[in-house]
Order: sequence, then C-alpha cells, then structure tokens
Amino acid sequence: MRFDEFILKSNADTAALSEGSIFERLRRDPAVEYDPFISHSSLIYNDRSRQVLENVHREYVDVAQKYQLPIFILTDTWKANPERVAASNFKDMQINRDNVHFLSDLRAGYDPSMSIFIGGLIGTWGDAYKPEQALSKLEAEKFHAKQLSELAEAGVDFLYASPLPALAEAQGIAAAMSRLGLPYMLSFVVYAEGTLLDGTPLGKAMDMIDNAVTTPPIGYAINCVHPKIFSGAMYALERENPSYPKRIISYQANTANLRPEELNESIELITEDPEILAGLMNDARHAFHTKFMGGCCGTDTSHIEQIAIQLSGSQNPI
Repeated sequence: MRFDEFILKSNADTAALSEGSIFERLRRDPAVEYDPFISHSSLIYNDRSRQVLENVHREYVDVAQKYQLPIFILTDTWKANPERVAASNFKDMQINRDNVHFLSDLRAGYDPSMSIFIGGLIGTWGDAYKPEQALSKLEAEKFHAKQLSELAEAGVDFLYASPLPALAEAQGIAAAMSRLGLPYMLSFVVYAEGTLLDGTPLGKAMDMIDNAVTTPPIGYAINCVHPKIFSGAMYALERENPSYPKRIISYQANTANLRPEELNESIELITEDPEILAGLMNDARHAFHTKFMGGCCGTDTSHIEQIAIQLSGSQNPI
C-alpha cells in the first residue's frame, strides 16, 4: 500500500508508530563519529558505524512488528543539504540516494505485508530552534529543491521536513515538495500557545501553505516538544478551528517539558520514564486522533515500546 493510500483509507482510530531518537541517541554513542557538516548521514560509509545505525533503526521497526503496528522510518539525511555536502569529506558520494537505499535494504528484511514507509528527511538551513535564521520562501524553495529531488528519485514513499520553526522556510519547502509528485509532510516546533516559534498561529500557517500550492501536504506534524506542550498547542488549534487538529497526523515527542528556547540551551539530555511519556501521548492521541506517534530527543527503544503497548492496547505482544 502506498503511503497516501494508507493515510486516506485509515480511520480516526488507526494507530501507527514512527521511530524514536536517531540523531541525539547516536551523537552520544562513543562507537560512532559524526561528520561535522553532514552529521549522521555519513555513518553508512563505515562498516562499524553503519551496523550501529542499522541496529537502532531495526530496534524501532522490530517494536512495530512485535505489536503489529504500521511505522514510518526516516532517512538519516537531516543535514545532507547541498551546501553541507559540498563542505564535507563525502562530497563525491550520492549521500541522499545511498541513505535511501540503506533503509530500503533494511525494509527488505521484513515481511512484505508489514507496512513500513520510508520518508525522505530534510532539515532547515539554519538552527531549527531559531526562527530568525529561517530562509525566505523563495530562498528555501531554491535551496532545498536539489536534496528533495535526490530523495524522491531514490524511491522514498514520502517527503518530510523537520523541525520547522518558521512559516517562510516551510512555505518554500512546500513549494519545492509539491512539484515532485510524492505525498509530503511538514513538521513544526511549536509553543503550547499554539504558534510556531516565529509567532505564526499554527492554523494560519497550515492554511497559508495549503492555499499556496497545487498539491497540499498529505498532513502536518509536530515534533521536538513534550506531550504537555503538544496537547496545549492542539487545544489552542482546536479553539482556533475544530477541524484543524485533523490536519496534524504525526507527533514525535521530546522527553523534556521545556519551552524550545530552554531546550536549545540545555546541555544535558533530559529524559522521562517511558510509561509516563507513553501515557501522556496516548491521552493526546485519544483527544486528537493523531495517527503516528513516536519520539525524538531523549527517547530510545524503551519509550517506543511503551508507546506501542499503549497504541495497541495490549500487554501481550505476538
């Protein structure tokens, strides 16, 4: 089943997973070394680090298999934009293509009947927690087009941009994505008040993007915030327009209950008990029917398994 078919045919109660942390989890692993420009995109070119990376992705997919849940997984290409690739030691490699093939090979090892969707991930040009560094709409459309094309041509199921702090860069990314013929999602960092970090109300941001492109996103996402912040933002969105929360189809939780600027300044990685986090996320899912649930900074496989238990409603996996 194609990713867009899954989204359109599933109902409000359909539950699915996304992965937990990859970038932050491996950044703290002494067994791997990140490239200073393209970060963990380079790990597939070293046998040892490639195996570590594969093991982490596989842990998350194994949880989905265990609890019979669909899952989407994202390429490790968050920092593999043309500017960074050109400055790296891997400028002669087809980094985006190779990372897509890496996940495709991993997926091939599972039962074909299992729904595992591969998303082509891009990030912002600047710091994702600093909206003042965001590109303008026209700059973003031009800057991100090459990487998005490479991911699309390599065979991803959908395109995904995350985390986005400002409307302008999101608009440019959407314009570039909409031309490629694939479903796509945009994922925002938000305040509990229901605004992007640049102050734009989330509902207004979604409307402006939807109305400016021929093919709107298949849905929107929120990530890099704690469930309490997510729920606050979703209730604010609901007050703005009761139909708006239906457009948010994915949420990846941060384990620190801090505002984004506080989180960005935190030196230590703050985590939370997996059962508590999963309980808060399940409450939010029941309130807003958010389809995909997963984690980002501070999460690991134990968090994703607890989320899966909550989503599947079973303590007795297959």
